[in-house]
Amino acid sequence: MAGLGNGVPVLSGVYVYPIKSCGGISLQSADLRATGLRDDRRWMLVDESGGFMSQRRHPRMALISPRITPDRLVVRAPGMPDLEVPFEGEHGERIDVEVWGDAQRGVPAGGEADRWFGRYLGFPCRLVRKPDDDVRPVDSAYARDGDQTSFADGFPLLLISEASLEDLNRRLESPVPMNRFRPNLVVRGCGPYAEDGWGEIRAGGAVFRVAEPCPRCAITTVDQESGKRGKEPLKTLAAYRKAEGEVWFGRNLIHTSLGTVRVGDPVEVTPR
Repeated sequence: MAGLGNGVPVLSGVYVYPIKSCGGISLQSADLRATGLRDDRRWMLVDESGGFMSQRRHPRMALISPRITPDRLVVRAPGMPDLEVPFEGEHGERIDVEVWGDAQRGVPAGGEADRWFGRYLGFPCRLVRKPDDDVRPVDSAYARDGDQTSFADGFPLLLISEASLEDLNRRLESPVPMNRFRPNLVVRGCGPYAEDGWGEIRAGGAVFRVAEPCPRCAITTVDQESGKRGKEPLKTLAAYRKAEGEVWFGRNLIHTSLGTVRVGDPVEVTPR
């Protein structure tokens, strides 16, 4: 596996997930905003109590494919007509929503969107957007004043190296693609789990602190192409990447500057 030919890793993938726990979008470049990559986890499905919905309980969410246009969110799913949600079309008062115990506010997308998702998932739900002025601080020993995130589980970004996935796949009977782990940034040109030893990285002029390792859950066992759940790769990961009662794979990031990241950007690493 090669980086730039001089031992410097490079960004080989940039991904955003506009609707939390739904399909991702592969990009050639993405701008950083206060909460992370632009449009990442900007929307979220919530149940009747305002709690977030995810593939943990609704694996068919993997088959929901969002797309961003200049003025709207377009959503597709098998057997459903396209849903269009204008950026300025949300209406109604903000509602209380919750992400892993964090009380947040959400702007409802409206009844048409709610009916679309409810029909597809067979479960009553609402689509909400995160208001820019509803700040959600990052809760971490690595966080500093002003660090914030969106509707993500807890951090602005997640990074995984290709070498780490290749090492895992050598242990599996059937290899899995990177989308099982839903990273924002993928790096090529380093050794397996090298990211565990990084303290800071620079890419495309942006700077990131490398925070806690990412604890993995049942979403990794959901085939993102079929929406069906199995036992792998979590079972195999637990045999060699388990500590403190969690299975770790990938590293969370907190950005300390804004900028644009692009596939092919060299990744400068400062060891932990």
